[in-house]
Parts: sequence; C-alpha cells; structure tokens
Amino acid sequence: MSLRRLAALAVAAALLAGPLRAEGPRRVTVPSRDGTALDAVLLMPQGRGPHAAVILLHGCGGRDARDGRLDARHADWAARLAAAGFVVLLPDSFASRGQGPQCTVRDRRILPWRERRADALGAHDWLAGQPFVRAGAIALMGWSHGGSTVLATADAPGFAAFIAFYPGCTRALRGERFVPAAPLLLLMGEADDWTPPEPCRLLAERAGPAVTYVGYPGAFHGFDAPDRPLRLRRGLAFTVRGDGTAHVGTDPAARADALARVPVWLARHTGDR
Repeated sequence: MSLRRLAALAVAAALLAGPLRAEGPRRVTVPSRDGTALDAVLLMPQGRGPHAAVILLHGCGGRDARDGRLDARHADWAARLAAAGFVVLLPDSFASRGQGPQCTVRDRRILPWRERRADALGAHDWLAGQPFVRAGAIALMGWSHGGSTVLATADAPGFAAFIAFYPGCTRALRGERFVPAAPLLLLMGEADDWTPPEPCRLLAERAGPAVTYVGYPGAFHGFDAPDRPLRLRRGLAFTVRGDGTAHVGTDPAARADALARVPVWLARHTGDR
C-alpha cells in the first residue's frame, strides 16, 4: 500500500472516529453577484491560516431546520470538514430572498443556473478576499438543487474542485459539451427516484477524466444524511415517476464511503495535504 493511500486512510479514519474539533459557527453577510445580501454561516478550523475553503450549497429544502439551526446534514458535513482543516461557508439562497423550502414548488423563482450560480460566485469572491483563506484553494460542494448549482457553476474559473451530491444532470447533459474548469466528483445513489443517476453517468462519460462518477448501489436520495430512516416523500415538484413521490434516507455504507472519500478528494485538489 502506498504512503499516499495510507495518509488518505488516516485522514478518513480520523474523521469517522475522532472527536470533531473546530471553532463554533458564526453568521456573516456575503454579497451575491446579483446584489443579494446572503445570510451565511461560517466555520473556522483550528490552527493558523490561511486555509483551504469549501462552500456548501443546500438543497431544495433550504439550509436550516425548523428551529433555525443548520439542518442535520449540513451541520454534520460542516463540522467534519472544519475539523479536517477547511474553512466552511454555507450561504442561504432561499431565506436571504424571503423564500422558504422549494421542494414542492414547480414555478421556482430561485434557479441553479441563475440566482444560485450568482450566489456561488459571490461566496467565492468573498472567501478569496479573506486573509484566512488561500484564494486558489476554494472548492464548491452541494446537494440536489445545490448540486445542480455546482454543475451550473462548474465552468467558472477560480475554483479548485467541485463536488455534487445527487444533482439533476439533465440540463447539463442537454447543453453543449460539459467541461468543468476544475475536477468534479459526482456522488449518486443508484436507486435514486428523485434525481435519476443515469443522466449523471452519461454526463461523466462524455466529460472524460475531469469528472469522477461514484454510484452507490441501492442508495436513495439523501444517502449521506446522518440517521435519517428511509421514507417516501410526497408532494414533490419534480420526480422520476412524475407522481410527486420519491424515497429519501440514509444508506450507511454509502454515507461511510462519502465521509471518507470527500475530505481526501478536497485535500488532494486544494493542496491541503
């Protein structure tokens, strides 16, 4: 086994087993490129900077839980990535514009390739101007609607890496040749009946080595969420079957792999290890 592989496994093991240590979250205001003042949550790693950074983009359910704190999935990932040494920024594209969750809304006013792309670029601008961030080591990561935003932003220069969890890939597949400006990791549940994996697999095949596709057999949408029992959601605006239903829930094996894989991917492409 190579030294690099041993180092990667050590990082992953520390994240999965050890206590998570980072500074507590704080609220900041980040300007979107469309002029919207975005409410954002910032987490800082321990140690002296400057650090690599990751922008986390929420899905159609929004960034926060009903109690106003970060949704469990976002809080879990943010804490793990900060503990791994990354500055983490979570902008809220919906509440910052006076909108709530969008999962059941068909006529959406906030779109991945428009408002949310502007938000991702604005978040990058803001981080690149902070003394505690290495401007050339900023990654973009998102889930579902936020994952689609990653795809819509993947042609933008300045990012070190992109990660998209279960995005909708149909629009990107229909467009001109998809060529991300930095390496892109696509993580999909092969049983996903909300955002189907096949368009993403085809997108990765056509894009070539710049895109790495990872499919998890038997996993559904939201497979990486912590302790979320599998259930059937109803009333959704866009689903594979077209009846407004889709399965959502944790897949322990897929979650464990993603928790190990993502920090190593980020470290490799931001030069943080």
